[in-house]
Amino acid sequence: MRIDVEVISREIIKPTTSPHDHYKFSLLDQVYPTWYVPFIYFYSVDHKLISKNEKSKHLKTSLSQVLNHYYLLAGIINDNFIDRKNGGVLVLEVQVNCHLSEFLQNPNPDNFVNKFLPDEVNKLVLTVQLNFFDCGGIAIGVRMSHKVADALSMIMFIKNWAETACNSNISNVGPKIVGTTLFPPIDNVFDHSSEYTPEKTIMSKRFTFSNSNISTLQEKIVATSGTESSKTYPSRFKTLSSFLWSRFAASTEIKKGPKTSYLLQSAMNLRKMIYPPLSDDSFGNLSGLAITIVSSEDDVEEEGYNYSIVNKLTSAISNVNKDLIINLQDGKFESTINWEGVDENTFKREAIPFSCSSCCWFPIYEADFGWGRPVWVAFGVVPERNLFVFLDTKNGDGIEVWVNLTEEDLAKFETDKELLTYASST
Repeated sequence: MRIDVEVISREIIKPTTSPHDHYKFSLLDQVYPTWYVPFIYFYSVDHKLISKNEKSKHLKTSLSQVLNHYYLLAGIINDNFIDRKNGGVLVLEVQVNCHLSEFLQNPNPDNFVNKFLPDEVNKLVLTVQLNFFDCGGIAIGVRMSHKVADALSMIMFIKNWAETACNSNISNVGPKIVGTTLFPPIDNVFDHSSEYTPEKTIMSKRFTFSNSNISTLQEKIVATSGTESSKTYPSRFKTLSSFLWSRFAASTEIKKGPKTSYLLQSAMNLRKMIYPPLSDDSFGNLSGLAITIVSSEDDVEEEGYNYSIVNKLTSAISNVNKDLIINLQDGKFESTINWEGVDENTFKREAIPFSCSSCCWFPIYEADFGWGRPVWVAFGVVPERNLFVFLDTKNGDGIEVWVNLTEEDLAKFETDKELLTYASST
């Protein structure tokens, strides 16, 4: 089925109150990449009950109101700060030439979900695309700069935007914008974004793991650990991360050599590690990376349910702790680089990343703008190779993994027989 989208309007939305002029980046903002975090929320709405014009006005008015609390989102990214003077949020309205139900019958064509996302960012912090289906259904596509906030911050923003849409008088919807206060910026920090080159050939595909198949993988890991009697199961995140790495390595025929290192990166939420612990509404880049170095040929060739990779992930994750946070708050950025598996030759090799980030347990499906919760939430394509993003299924019966790989690697990965034993791509 061919699906076309047509842009029918563009508008800049600003807060209803006077903006703050500038917002300085935190230390974590300084080192985060420049790409945008993309989510698309799909809603089934009968056009006979609510017209397109009514939905558009409802969403734009509530967006302007919630921006009073999220003031830094209505800005333009400058060198080390956000300029609020000439900013705003770009909102595109788009007509989609099909019914939502038709699209949802086969929502997995490579990269098609990006048609529901704004492609005009122009250094804006936040851009939104309102996609109107012929049936009255709507998809709200949002891109938010990763230089400003992590995925949980974005999800909480959308949830609070929805709460504002349902109750414009709500007064406690605002976030705690604490990044710069907790992690003051420092001079001469290595800015990864300065050397970041967006990948141009990234393709995306979704794979779904049922809870029962995840449990089977956990059982296999326990069986190889030598501690089966204790029944110490690895988490779902560690289980899938190790399994996906093994299938990526096997399907793309990765071979370890003296000039290459593989960085298994896991994004960690820091909010509960900070003292005193922060609420989920705390806004900014409040995540850290646990990094495992795969540096032996044995690691590459192991099955996904072998315990050694899980052990390495566990050890790396344990290094992301309160001591690391204290060092970050003191500006000791270099002392926080405590990667598992580093040897004297690590930094002499080419570094190839493999990243897993989990949005499981986040309140993605709680964003109700007044016409019910989303029927589906998708993650868009980002220009970052070897990135795997985990989302809970709507019914909580499994995990969707959004895979970002080069076109060549995805063609091999998606036909891996061991992967398809446990995951569905439909």
